[in-house]
Amino acid sequence: MPSGSAARNLFVLAGLGLLALLLAGAVMGVIGQKILGLGDGYVPRPEIHLPPQPVFPASVRDRHLGLTPAKDHVEEPQKDADHKEGTAAKEAQEGEAHSTPLPIMQFAVTNTLLSAWFATVMLVLFFVLGSRKKSLVPGRFQSLVETLIEAALNFCGSVLGPEMGRKAFPVVATIFFFVLFNAWLALLPFYQFLGFTKDGEIKAHLLRSAGTDLNFPLALALISFVFVEYWGIRSHGLGYFKKFIAIGGLLRLRPAGIIDAFVGFLELISEFVRIVSFTFRLFGNMTAGEILVVMITFLVPFVAVEFVFGLELLVGLIQAVIFASLTLVFLSVAVSHQEH
Repeated sequence: MPSGSAARNLFVLAGLGLLALLLAGAVMGVIGQKILGLGDGYVPRPEIHLPPQPVFPASVRDRHLGLTPAKDHVEEPQKDADHKEGTAAKEAQEGEAHSTPLPIMQFAVTNTLLSAWFATVMLVLFFVLGSRKKSLVPGRFQSLVETLIEAALNFCGSVLGPEMGRKAFPVVATIFFFVLFNAWLALLPFYQFLGFTKDGEIKAHLLRSAGTDLNFPLALALISFVFVEYWGIRSHGLGYFKKFIAIGGLLRLRPAGIIDAFVGFLELISEFVRIVSFTFRLFGNMTAGEILVVMITFLVPFVAVEFVFGLELLVGLIQAVIFASLTLVFLSVAVSHQEH
């Protein structure tokens, strides 16, 4: 262990190193370069692509990125020069990155789908390796896995009760860890520099956070929705739908029947609105986080971006907790619903 003075000196040196890196980032980033009049910065200008980009097969990827012309875009020899100049000017205005929309029936492995597969493999490996050599006196890794599982199980039990909590645990825990792993793995450095280039610039990343693809949050929202509705029907049978179709008062010609029917209609709408809120909450936060990391790296590289990475670790955890917690709350309401 270093002495007090040695530890203090080490702390001072680390602080000075971080300060030097921060100043270097401020100078080498586009803001510092513009202020000093030295150019556009050392970090290439980022390109933001909201739709996921295909990475496999190669023919689809190259056609999508404009690396090879599509058949229906090949210009015939007899086209005049004016049309060619107009097309070139239009492409220049639209930007350097040319992309061709994928046909509806065209299957391709996108960078977000590949990222989801990668997160799935890492998630399975994490728990398989943690439970492979079980012992009464667990090691550090086994203790970590057991602590995470126990915490998730206790959380489910605290909301739904011990019995129902065990039944909901597999799906809710899978949603939580899947969202968490996808968010945290996307912060690994190779997500940013592995990709397919054109003219020396990355036009499509090999991996991209699955949460930035609208299909991923939508799929999780649908899984959560079907899971909640399944247990609601299983717990109450067809009587579960009484809260949506509250027309008993109307059939009995009661004045309050109109209000009951309207409230039931609102309940039905709210069930489907959950899908939309789940989807865009996760999609918006994950997409905004990735754009923030890219822009801070472009504006002030090195140390400044590390603070954003720390923030994104927290955001990923919060989004995983919110998604799992709301699923538990909606499930609790569904299984404990009683007609008043």
